Amino acid sequence: MLRTFLSYFDKFNFALKTNFLIFIISNGMLSIVILSLISTFSIKYDFDKLYEQRTKPLIKLENIKDTYTVNIQDTLYDIENRQITYTQATEVINLALQLIETNWKEYKRSNFTIKQPTIYLGNIIKKFLVTQQQFYKNETLHKSISENIDKKMININAKLHNLEIANHNNNLSEEFSKLHLEINAINIYITSLINYDLTLALNEKRDTERVFDVIIAVSMISIVLIFLFSIILSVLLINHFKRLHNILEIKVEAKTKELVELNNSLEKRVVQEVKNNRKKDIIMFQQARLASLGEMLNNIAHQWRQPLGSITMIVQSFQTKMLLGKLTDEFINEKVNDALFLAENMSNTLDDFKNFFSPDKTKKIFNIKECIEHSFELSKYALEKESIKYNIRVKKDILINSYYNELSHVFLNLINNSKDALCSNVNKNARIIKVIVKQYKDDVIINFIDNGGGIPKDIAPKIFEPYYTTKYKSAGTGIGLYMSKQIIEKHMYGSIYQKNIIHKIDKENNYPCSLFIIKIPILKKEIENAE
Repeated sequence: MLRTFLSYFDKFNFALKTNFLIFIISNGMLSIVILSLISTFSIKYDFDKLYEQRTKPLIKLENIKDTYTVNIQDTLYDIENRQITYTQATEVINLALQLIETNWKEYKRSNFTIKQPTIYLGNIIKKFLVTQQQFYKNETLHKSISENIDKKMININAKLHNLEIANHNNNLSEEFSKLHLEINAINIYITSLINYDLTLALNEKRDTERVFDVIIAVSMISIVLIFLFSIILSVLLINHFKRLHNILEIKVEAKTKELVELNNSLEKRVVQEVKNNRKKDIIMFQQARLASLGEMLNNIAHQWRQPLGSITMIVQSFQTKMLLGKLTDEFINEKVNDALFLAENMSNTLDDFKNFFSPDKTKKIFNIKECIEHSFELSKYALEKESIKYNIRVKKDILINSYYNELSHVFLNLINNSKDALCSNVNKNARIIKVIVKQYKDDVIINFIDNGGGIPKDIAPKIFEPYYTTKYKSAGTGIGLYMSKQIIEKHMYGSIYQKNIIHKIDKENNYPCSLFIIKIPILKKEIENAE
């Protein structure tokens, strides 16, 4: 959505873009002004609501005052004038005392609730209008009046309780006169408290209105200044963009002229460069063919070296058996089958390397254990000659959909490297190669271990580089591990890496070992579809 808008916006000319910028800035400032006014008047509304809450408790005080005058004092007058009996008056007086107590508690509670925001507001206002001393003086006066009212209420309740005793002693007139004085006194205190709260509410309203007027004035001035500053800044930016636009137009015209002049001679130069590139392509193609042919021959020689050695050993075994007079038909059949097996593998090697760089190779489903055993079978004569034992551990049969012969070549390379390391570093009685195969999620993990002492740290980072070898040129070409890495990573989309470990490879002694870890995807879906 944003890209579409930007591409559409780029089609506007410069004047439309500048007008659009001014429109955005002016409307943005107008929105700020409206929001500021809304916020300010919402504060004013809160102030007015606070004033309303401040005056509501005064109704409770008026009710208390009226209850004392009408319900209690007038009832006492009726008793004095013998218009009602004392027993009838008791119910009215008790009900009045309950009403007074309820209203007084509600007044205190509401006054405390209002007091919290008004104190906070007062702390803001008094910084401008009220001194600290005057603020605490008002609080002390309110507290004093409230305490006097509490005392008077206690005295009146006590005297009303004493009326029953005075009634038995026929001494009501004296108690009535005392009660009238107390009720008049408490009415005076209540009136004072009403006047105090009303005065305080009016003062707060007047002060908040003054603060509100100051805020409005400051806000409007600030908005006007910001608006003017934005307009001036917009004008300056637009003028700067105009100058920059004109400069760029001049530069574009100059560059356009240069391009036109260059295009006039470009066609001839392109034709000449195409001819030169064709010559280079032909030379590079010939060199690539020669390089590929050389690499393929090196690979074939590397793969043939081991089975040729095994065939040589088979031929020598015929001669040895014949000299000893032990040449039998069973021996001949066994060795002929082995030689044919090795020859067939050499023939397959030619086919494999012929298609090694071809993208049209065909995958097939095979058992990973069979592939490993096949590779060791190809190397068994060389391993037997050097007294090298091997152990293959596979917990369960694992099928993969991949390239059988290419993976076999990888194992042959690893076996050959392990053989060379074991012959150089380990005596004949302790030479072991161990292969552990396991499945983890959708991958097969192959651990290839030998106790040849591991690979030196300065050499380990280079072992997968092409043509890097620590052997004599007659013994190695340095492409075995490089080729293995290419097969695993590029053809099978797996990974291969090496590390040195300490491992109890024969279940008795710990040896410094070299560990090659190969990870290959199983591709279950492809196996299921092929089945």
